[in-house]
Amino acid sequence: MSTPLLDVTNVRSGYGAVEILRGVSMQLHAGELVALLGSNGAGKTTLNNVLSCVLPAWAGQVHFDGQLLTGQSYTQVVRSGLIHVPEGRKIFPNLSVLENLQLGAYARARERREHNLAIALETFPRLKERLSQLAGTMSGGEQQMLAIGRGMMAEPKLLILDEPSLGLSPLLVEELFGLIQKLRASGLTILLVEQNVGNALHLSKRAYVLEHGHIVKSGPSADLLSDPDVQRSYMGL
Repeated sequence: MSTPLLDVTNVRSGYGAVEILRGVSMQLHAGELVALLGSNGAGKTTLNNVLSCVLPAWAGQVHFDGQLLTGQSYTQVVRSGLIHVPEGRKIFPNLSVLENLQLGAYARARERREHNLAIALETFPRLKERLSQLAGTMSGGEQQMLAIGRGMMAEPKLLILDEPSLGLSPLLVEELFGLIQKLRASGLTILLVEQNVGNALHLSKRAYVLEHGHIVKSGPSADLLSDPDVQRSYMGL
């Protein structure tokens, strides 16, 4: 087995005196799309913030691309190629679509900005039609495409997508997951953090289930898709 691109070992963290992550371990290899599943409050966003070094780990280690990330700054994480598209999109509503995309290359791959812009617009052709439009005036689905496109501008080695389907209509969810499938087919390594368990398991090859700050299940997505506990707890079956 090759060395993991992302190796998370016994990570503990939280806020104030409240521990949220209670010894999380997981791995991703280059070229994989891995799903991280869990309900609200399970600790998914907390884990993402630790991986991005927005939130410090209290214990444990995170290695990415052979380097120790624990204790680094979030700007160093971005420069290393770990790019986090946060829950809620976090676009700049008063800037144009083009300006939002260009900002994605601020800390990394600035010299290849035009090349990466062309790739982002090819992946999300709807953005090409709206380059001069203020980002805040677009639909929720278009804003999510913009957030992912902005992440692509930094040439990610690993792209973390945090609840990309949140708040979208079923039709837009289907379209968005089709676009994520396109990114996976291009060879991009993706950590897909989702409450939409069915779609996430159909799209990924492996998955982890996070509950109350612990990884309680992991394995091939096909196995988890037929797991009675997963079906009952997350799919209403």
